[in-house]
Amino acid sequence: MAKLTHFDKKGQARMVDVSSKTETLREAIVRGSVFMKPTTFKKIMTGKIAKGDVLSVAKVAGMMAAKKTAEIIPMCHPLNLSYVEINFFPHENKSRIDIEAKVKIKAQTGVEMEGMVAVAAAGLTIYDMCKAIDRGMVVSNIHLVKKTGGKSGTYTANRKG
Repeated sequence: MAKLTHFDKKGQARMVDVSSKTETLREAIVRGSVFMKPTTFKKIMTGKIAKGDVLSVAKVAGMMAAKKTAEIIPMCHPLNLSYVEINFFPHENKSRIDIEAKVKIKAQTGVEMEGMVAVAAAGLTIYDMCKAIDRGMVVSNIHLVKKTGGKSGTYTANRKG
Protein backbone atom coordinates (compact mmCIF):
# COMPACT_ATOMS: atom_id res chain seq x y z
CA MET A 1 0.00 0.00 0.00
CA ALA A 2 1.28 3.47 -0.87
CA LYS A 3 2.44 5.65 2.01
CA LEU A 4 0.67 8.97 2.60
CA THR A 5 3.36 11.63 2.33
CA HIS A 6 1.53 14.61 3.79
CA PHE A 7 1.65 13.26 7.35
CA ASP A 8 4.65 12.94 9.65
CA LYS A 9 5.36 9.99 11.99
CA LYS A 10 2.97 11.47 14.56
CA GLY A 11 0.14 11.85 12.06
CA GLN A 12 0.51 15.61 11.81
CA ALA A 13 0.07 17.41 8.48
CA ARG A 14 3.28 18.43 6.75
CA MET A 15 4.53 19.73 3.45
CA VAL A 16 6.63 17.15 1.63
CA ASP A 17 10.32 18.02 1.39
CA VAL A 18 11.20 17.83 -2.32
CA SER A 19 14.61 19.48 -2.03
CA SER A 20 16.50 16.23 -2.72
CA LYS A 21 14.36 15.28 -5.73
CA THR A 22 15.69 15.64 -9.26
CA GLU A 23 14.16 18.26 -11.53
CA THR A 24 12.42 16.61 -14.46
CA LEU A 25 9.98 17.75 -17.10
CA ARG A 26 6.55 17.06 -15.63
CA GLU A 27 3.19 17.25 -17.32
CA ALA A 28 -0.35 16.61 -16.17
CA ILE A 29 -3.53 16.34 -18.21
CA VAL A 30 -6.77 16.69 -16.27
CA ARG A 31 -10.37 16.58 -17.49
CA GLY A 32 -13.77 17.40 -16.10
CA SER A 33 -17.26 18.19 -17.35
CA VAL A 34 -20.07 20.68 -16.94
CA PHE A 35 -23.56 19.32 -17.53
CA MET A 36 -26.38 21.77 -18.28
CA LYS A 37 -29.78 22.26 -19.89
CA PRO A 38 -29.82 22.14 -23.71
CA THR A 39 -30.95 25.78 -23.80
CA THR A 40 -27.97 26.83 -21.67
CA PHE A 41 -25.59 24.87 -23.89
CA LYS A 42 -27.00 26.55 -26.99
CA LYS A 43 -26.71 30.04 -25.47
CA ILE A 44 -23.08 29.43 -24.51
CA MET A 45 -22.20 28.11 -27.95
CA THR A 46 -23.95 30.97 -29.78
CA GLY A 47 -22.60 33.73 -27.54
CA LYS A 48 -25.99 34.64 -26.07
CA ILE A 49 -25.00 34.71 -22.38
CA ALA A 50 -25.48 38.21 -20.94
CA LYS A 51 -22.20 38.14 -18.99
CA GLY A 52 -20.13 37.64 -22.15
CA ASP A 53 -18.02 34.99 -23.87
CA VAL A 54 -18.28 32.19 -21.34
CA LEU A 55 -15.57 29.90 -22.67
CA SER A 56 -13.01 32.69 -23.13
CA VAL A 57 -13.53 33.86 -19.56
CA ALA A 58 -13.45 30.27 -18.26
CA LYS A 59 -10.18 29.64 -20.11
CA VAL A 60 -8.51 32.63 -18.44
CA ALA A 61 -9.96 31.63 -15.05
CA GLY A 62 -8.50 28.14 -15.42
CA MET A 63 -5.05 29.47 -16.29
CA MET A 64 -5.10 31.94 -13.42
CA ALA A 65 -6.26 29.28 -10.97
CA ALA A 66 -3.49 26.87 -11.97
CA LYS A 67 -0.94 29.55 -11.06
CA LYS A 68 -2.60 30.10 -7.65
CA THR A 69 -2.96 26.44 -6.62
CA ALA A 70 -0.53 26.66 -3.71
CA GLU A 71 -2.62 29.47 -2.23
CA ILE A 72 -5.74 27.31 -1.94
CA ILE A 73 -4.48 23.73 -1.53
CA PRO A 74 -2.64 23.72 1.82
CA MET A 75 0.26 21.31 1.16
CA CYS A 76 0.97 22.22 -2.47
CA HIS A 77 4.33 23.70 -3.33
CA PRO A 78 4.28 27.11 -5.00
CA LEU A 79 5.36 26.46 -8.57
CA ASN A 80 6.52 28.66 -11.41
CA LEU A 81 4.56 26.90 -14.16
CA SER A 82 6.05 26.70 -17.65
CA TYR A 83 2.80 26.14 -19.52
CA VAL A 84 -0.95 25.98 -18.95
CA GLU A 85 -3.43 25.18 -21.71
CA ILE A 86 -7.21 24.95 -21.30
CA ASN A 87 -9.42 23.43 -23.99
CA PHE A 88 -13.16 22.86 -24.22
CA PHE A 89 -14.94 20.02 -25.97
CA PRO A 90 -18.67 20.72 -26.41
CA HIS A 91 -21.10 17.79 -26.74
CA GLU A 92 -24.40 19.16 -27.98
CA ASN A 93 -26.20 15.81 -27.85
CA LYS A 94 -25.41 15.53 -24.11
CA SER A 95 -25.63 19.25 -23.22
CA ARG A 96 -22.15 18.92 -21.78
CA ILE A 97 -18.90 20.79 -22.09
CA ASP A 98 -15.76 18.83 -21.29
CA ILE A 99 -12.79 20.80 -20.00
CA GLU A 100 -9.18 19.72 -20.37
CA ALA A 101 -6.16 21.31 -18.73
CA LYS A 102 -2.59 20.56 -19.69
CA VAL A 103 0.06 21.85 -17.30
CA LYS A 104 3.85 21.61 -17.67
CA ILE A 105 6.89 22.43 -15.58
CA LYS A 106 10.51 21.42 -15.12
CA ALA A 107 10.64 20.93 -11.37
CA GLN A 108 11.08 18.64 -8.38
CA THR A 109 7.35 18.03 -7.95
CA GLY A 110 4.40 17.34 -10.20
CA VAL A 111 1.57 19.51 -11.48
CA GLU A 112 -1.46 17.27 -11.08
CA MET A 113 -3.10 19.57 -8.52
CA GLU A 114 -2.54 22.59 -10.73
CA GLY A 115 -4.37 20.81 -13.54
CA MET A 116 -7.24 19.85 -11.25
CA VAL A 117 -7.61 23.36 -9.87
CA ALA A 118 -7.54 24.73 -13.43
CA VAL A 119 -10.36 22.44 -14.56
CA ALA A 120 -12.40 23.14 -11.42
CA ALA A 121 -12.03 26.91 -11.79
CA ALA A 122 -12.94 26.81 -15.49
CA GLY A 123 -16.03 24.73 -14.69
CA LEU A 124 -17.05 26.97 -11.81
CA THR A 125 -16.65 30.00 -14.05
CA ILE A 126 -19.02 28.47 -16.59
CA TYR A 127 -21.46 27.86 -13.76
CA ASP A 128 -21.09 31.40 -12.41
CA MET A 129 -21.63 33.03 -15.78
CA CYS A 130 -24.72 30.92 -16.53
CA LYS A 131 -26.34 30.39 -13.14
CA ALA A 132 -28.98 33.06 -13.78
CA ILE A 133 -30.54 30.78 -16.42
CA ASP A 134 -29.52 27.33 -15.14
CA ARG A 135 -28.88 26.76 -11.42
CA GLY A 136 -29.01 22.99 -12.01
CA MET A 137 -25.68 22.79 -13.84
CA VAL A 138 -23.28 20.16 -12.50
CA VAL A 139 -19.49 20.44 -12.51
CA SER A 140 -18.13 16.91 -12.15
CA ASN A 141 -15.82 14.09 -13.21
CA ILE A 142 -12.62 16.02 -12.52
CA HIS A 143 -9.87 13.46 -12.89
CA LEU A 144 -6.24 12.96 -13.81
CA VAL A 145 -5.96 11.57 -17.33
CA LYS A 146 -2.18 11.38 -17.59
CA LYS A 147 0.93 12.51 -15.81
CA THR A 148 4.55 12.20 -16.85
CA GLY A 149 7.88 12.89 -15.20
CA GLY A 150 9.32 12.33 -11.78
CA LYS A 151 10.47 9.19 -10.03
CA SER A 152 7.11 7.46 -10.41
CA GLY A 153 7.17 7.91 -14.20
CA THR A 154 4.08 7.92 -16.39
CA TYR A 155 0.54 7.41 -15.15
CA THR A 156 -2.36 6.98 -17.55
CA ALA A 157 -5.89 6.69 -16.22
CA ASN A 158 -7.65 3.43 -16.88
CA ARG A 159 -11.06 4.95 -17.54
CA LYS A 160 -13.16 6.29 -20.36
CA GLY A 161 -14.55 9.81 -20.53
